[in-house]
Amino acid sequence: MTERLELYKCNICGNLVEVILPGVGELVCCGEPMEYLEAKKSDSEYGEKHVPVFSATDNQGEEVRVGSTLHPMTEEHYIQFVETIAKDRRRSELEYFYPSDEPIMMIKDKLGLEKARAFCNLHGLWESEPEG
Repeated sequence: MTERLELYKCNICGNLVEVILPGVGELVCCGEPMEYLEAKKSDSEYGEKHVPVFSATDNQGEEVRVGSTLHPMTEEHYIQFVETIAKDRRRSELEYFYPSDEPIMMIKDKLGLEKARAFCNLHGLWESEPEG
């Protein structure tokens, strides 16, 4: 059985699917079962460039930056999106990025957030929780 906001990937064509309404069926693409994506939470192998980092901004706002050292954004290697998810899972916000962008998402309301996750085109799904 799937759960709301889970991510699944087709290892043949690359389709990425987020569950909106859960069900009991198997997710299939290109004739094969889709792979459930388990988010990684530690990035020592790549120098802490994939894990989302919550931080305050100069104008009293909040943001999610991808990496304690900002993730590189090249045509070959970049963050495709950042998503924030509320604790009650009734609300999520998604922002897509292009290789020319900085992987930084402005947060409207950090209160009530369970986590942020980022998806790298080469290294997959990463997530973290806000402190405090």
